[in-house]
Amino acid sequence: MIRIDASAATILLTEAPAPKVRDRQTGEIAKDAVSGEALMTVGVVYIDEGESSLLQVTVPESGVTEGLTVGAPVSLPGLIARPWESVFNGQQRHGIAYRATAVAPGAFPMEQAG
Repeated sequence: MIRIDASAATILLTEAPAPKVRDRQTGEIAKDAVSGEALMTVGVVYIDEGESSLLQVTVPESGVTEGLTVGAPVSLPGLIARPWESVFNGQQRHGIAYRATAVAPGAFPMEQAG
């Protein structure tokens, strides 16, 4: 698990929060392993030092703030990255899963005056 310092980054909402589906065939919603709370995913573009990445971030349902606007800046408190790998149909797959404790309206970082 890697903690991400997003304090200097600009994070813009690209996909509104939606339930995280655990099983596409049954439509079962993913739940937090500890709390049992339903999980949501949001799509964001994460911009830091001129580099941008599209991320899917998982947040607990209670951490989704009302009034989020696609295209607007958001904050992702408690953002972490967790590498994962699995074998699916004999194919090795790997990636990074992103998780935050909440998604809330944010602000554009202030430009340094000078």
